[in-house]
Amino acid sequence: MRRDCALVIFYTRDNRYSFNVLLGAIESSSTVKNLDIYFVEDQIKLLQALDELIKLYKRVILAFSFLTPQIWDIYKVISDIKDRYKDRILTIAGGPHPTGDPLGTLRMGFDLVIRGEGEDTLIELLEKVIKDEDYSNIKGISLLDKNGELYFTGFRKPVDLDKYIPFSLKFERFNPIEISRGCPFGCYFCQTPRIFGVTPRHRSIDRILEYIKIMKERNLTDVRFIAPSIFSYGSLDGKALNLEILDTLFGEIRKVIGSEGRIFIGTFPSEVRPEQVKEETLELILKYGNNRNITIGAQSGSDRILELTHRGHTVSDIYNAVHIARKLGFTVNVDFIFGLPFEMEADIDETIKVIEDLVNIGVRIHAHAFLPLPQTPLGKLKPNLVSPKYKKILNRLLPKGTVFGHWREQELLADKIYRYLSSGEIG
Repeated sequence: MRRDCALVIFYTRDNRYSFNVLLGAIESSSTVKNLDIYFVEDQIKLLQALDELIKLYKRVILAFSFLTPQIWDIYKVISDIKDRYKDRILTIAGGPHPTGDPLGTLRMGFDLVIRGEGEDTLIELLEKVIKDEDYSNIKGISLLDKNGELYFTGFRKPVDLDKYIPFSLKFERFNPIEISRGCPFGCYFCQTPRIFGVTPRHRSIDRILEYIKIMKERNLTDVRFIAPSIFSYGSLDGKALNLEILDTLFGEIRKVIGSEGRIFIGTFPSEVRPEQVKEETLELILKYGNNRNITIGAQSGSDRILELTHRGHTVSDIYNAVHIARKLGFTVNVDFIFGLPFEMEADIDETIKVIEDLVNIGVRIHAHAFLPLPQTPLGKLKPNLVSPKYKKILNRLLPKGTVFGHWREQELLADKIYRYLSSGEIG
């Protein structure tokens, strides 16, 4: 006898954090927590699994979450799925790219797109599918109507972070704990505020500690965080620091994990903004954290570019942050983005000067090439090539170990993304 419904997750390195969070939401729901779930990590295994699952289940749902740089790989997979199974499998997509480019995603072959935060939407969708009910009007999804036009049901209210566990207990899939969502800075190249909004929301300390205890029971005592900016935790507007609540958060975590556990503050996947690097914030790392390195997001050494990209800080803030961090003994990595729109020779020269100044005092440069992303203010602007001046200094620093990053690959990818976003053609 065929069972009712199965959820298949295309589970890759790039999307695992997103799916772990969604799994936590499913497991927190009384209505869908017992759904049969399968994980597949590559296209060949996916086709093999689907061949078997469509024999076992009346309905199979195949879920993807992906970033814009992944769309060509995902397109190959979804094209094969649709050619092979037609309408026997319900294909759904979510994550940064589908949220920002729902029409393009649907035209790739997906049946529906979950836009924005997915927890509440996915649970309601699964409930409808399991009950064989119409799901076309639940909030948070986009579909193509009978004329092939985009139909969007509207965004949901922001998710209450305390409502769901941030990882999967059932499948033992853990990740850094997301402590905040929403970013008030709204940088013009970043999707985060377009997906999660500009009003910060924070997971409560009590809930965070509850999850830290769960992890410790499983001997998982390395604690990392996901947040737009780690030092914005507890802040009402995301800009003014709340040192008291930060001290409480880190202090209480330390009590739970003890001296054998490790806390990483201001490192991937939650770096820090320059203007939030102060002696008081770094002293919290010295007091409670185990890392003696931090990553600071500078992005440009030109005040003009920082203003045009809506960064919300100055070059002076970058220098100040680095000097404070170095004075307190931290190893410092600083992010820069090359090839930003609007960049002129003077901006390039100013950025190179900042890079040289920072390298001379022991800073490592994390080099990126600008990638246009859907839904962002810079999303449809043509990226500049990485200037020969940048390439010269990067190639000079590379053998010294003072620069790292995938800027070369990103430069090629940037043009490819731009052509897709401009034309809508994925070929």
